[in-house]
Amino acid sequence: MGDSQSWTAAPAAAERARSLLATAWSCAVTADGGREEFVGAHSVDDDGRVLLSVPEDSALLAAAICAPRGEPSAVLEFADVAPVPVRSRIRARLWLAGWFAPEGDLLAFHATRVVLRQSTGAVVVDLDEFAAAAPDPLATAESRLLTHLADCHGDAVERLTRLVEPESLHGAVKVQPLAVDRHGLTLRIERTRAHGDVRLAFHRPADDVAQLTERMHILLSQASAASCPRALQRQRTDGDG
Repeated sequence: MGDSQSWTAAPAAAERARSLLATAWSCAVTADGGREEFVGAHSVDDDGRVLLSVPEDSALLAAAICAPRGEPSAVLEFADVAPVPVRSRIRARLWLAGWFAPEGDLLAFHATRVVLRQSTGAVVVDLDEFAAAAPDPLATAESRLLTHLADCHGDAVERLTRLVEPESLHGAVKVQPLAVDRHGLTLRIERTRAHGDVRLAFHRPADDVAQLTERMHILLSQASAASCPRALQRQRTDGDG
């Protein structure tokens, strides 16, 4: 269930895909009718090309060596998991279709199709845009930043809800930080049987953690000047929040 608040100043699909690829720890590969899971076995070139380290007895290695070069023969799947425990923790999935070629001790994957699926739906990412895009500058720090915000600054998260439209907070029982990137912060609003996400955009992009800190202080200052949402006021009065 989504909320009406718009997702302004969000990353482009190619940037979002590259960020997911840069931070994913595991990779599922479907090839030659089989599926293998690899954990901590892949790296990514500057142009988004995936390099995979596989055991010598892997069926994938044999399939890559025997497959006709250049013919799409494999699909790689990556999942983006929210670092903070929330309902429906998979924030996005990324699929790369293409073919493998041995390159030294690694398998180099040549993508012919890139598909990104988020809560808003699936989109085919242009290959040139995917190769040219860079991961979000906060991507590798996001997990640490969100975990710290959720564990140590719950009061700040509650204060930020003052920037959320009241109808988006209707029935809310819990609010958690779901995602952060250079363009803004996303909050997950959980209800008894549903949830929705709202986006708090920064006034300008943050290119590093220091700039992110400044952007967050501005949001908190704006929130302090806003009135407390009635929905959360009722929760505190009733002892539910």
